[in-house]
Amino acid sequence: MSDSRHDFVVVIPVADRPRHLADCLASLAELLRRHPYAGAVAVLVVDDSLDADSQARHRAIAEACSGTALSVHYLGQDEQRGLVDALPAGTRARLASVLGDGSCYGHKGASITRNIAYLWLDRLAGDGRRRLFWFIDSDQEFRVNVAAGEGEEQPYAVDYFHALDRIFTETPTRILTGKVVGDPPVSPAVMAGNFLDDVSGFLADMAARRPEAACTCHGAARQADDAAYHDMADLFGFKPAAEAWHYRCPIAGGHDHRACFADFAGRLGRFFDGEHPTRRSYYQADDVMAGVRPARTIYTGNYVFTPAGLAWFVPFAGLKLRMAGPTLGRIIKAELGAAFVSANLPMLHKRTLAEIGQSEYRPGVERASGAVDLSGEFERQYYGDVMLFAMERLCESGYPGSEPGEAAVAETVAATEAVMRERYRARQVRTAGQVEALDRYFGEPGQWWHGDRDLAAACDDFRHFIADMRRNFAADAPAWRAIESADHRRARLAAIVAAIRGYRDDRAAWQAALHGAAE
Repeated sequence: MSDSRHDFVVVIPVADRPRHLADCLASLAELLRRHPYAGAVAVLVVDDSLDADSQARHRAIAEACSGTALSVHYLGQDEQRGLVDALPAGTRARLASVLGDGSCYGHKGASITRNIAYLWLDRLAGDGRRRLFWFIDSDQEFRVNVAAGEGEEQPYAVDYFHALDRIFTETPTRILTGKVVGDPPVSPAVMAGNFLDDVSGFLADMAARRPEAACTCHGAARQADDAAYHDMADLFGFKPAAEAWHYRCPIAGGHDHRACFADFAGRLGRFFDGEHPTRRSYYQADDVMAGVRPARTIYTGNYVFTPAGLAWFVPFAGLKLRMAGPTLGRIIKAELGAAFVSANLPMLHKRTLAEIGQSEYRPGVERASGAVDLSGEFERQYYGDVMLFAMERLCESGYPGSEPGEAAVAETVAATEAVMRERYRARQVRTAGQVEALDRYFGEPGQWWHGDRDLAAACDDFRHFIADMRRNFAADAPAWRAIESADHRRARLAAIVAAIRGYRDDRAAWQAALHGAAE
């Protein structure tokens, strides 16, 4: 029976996240126990860690999970280097922007790591098996998030492998993207404004209630779509949410508003790792085939393709920008049309570990002396948006099939960046004002949360949150100093233009690197 089904290789890039990886693989094993699949399911763990202990732990986790029901291969950095070094020297040099320059194989970036995994998968593509490659992120699990009464549940409600097998069998799909539920897939850099609205709304709700009264912050869940948590959702064709969202208290059993206040305060710091405590997304069941529709964005934490899809590596990887998936999606949409689809097959996204209240590792987010610095991620988000929307304009003009000249590309990139800078600056001014207003309201001497010894730690959590928001979103924040630097902007835009202009050569070199072309 297995010959009638697609075999799967699930690819998990991971960087310094052993706990996340262990949870991800455990959820896969549990999914297969609950929903047995007749085809073969294998896993490729691709390590991008900088820490040697993390690498050792990742390898041990992969080996411990590999058994009769699940084959797990650990692709360590020596093996990755061997894949790249095996390419002809000329091809390897031409692909430096795709596979890295070989100087370091730890923290080389998720896009480069995925592209190196493509080389490993290409070795399998020529064996005649009917196979699908499924890329996910290590902070995801093979289950979903659903609203249940006054709380949440994370059931194994989706039979992913049978659903994907059916879609790729019954439709001409070659590349499919899913989404995530639970924590949002976007950066804190682009959801600070709406979260500040919600935090201020929470304090206003608390101020109007008696601290010792039974908690009233419960009720039906509200579904958060892409527009709900993105400050500039209109850029993507969505109507932004106009009002603050109320916090849905997760505490079970009898408790008062003081307990709810402390619980919410304890979650504030998680925002900087990408959690959004007020705007949660939930799985809504639908017929598998009814949920298949044309796509324009790749969610790099949940996308599936046939071996032919190896031709579409993650472009511009050497720039290490965010929004790599949406940028790739615009190119694939232009070239594949109806064979590129999205489906209602989300995975559970868990940005943080419960016991530490933060991610094990998140690139571009630094913590020192109790302070959070988002500037690395913020800057990569900003120029990732510049790349994405410049690419969207170019694709509307026929790119990559027809490539405009260097002057036209440079003009498109510069014009896009000017629009982004105006939009981001307007958002920064509003966000900075929200931070100061929140600080004033929280600090009013008459508020009941002051002077309560049992809430001293919770009040400290609020103060730390406000300080970190001011540190990252004020006019003189490190991220803004980088964005407003003329020299930095000139260098970034020149690199983006060069990457777009070099994409055609990258594609040609990539075809030369693939197994089929080498044959």
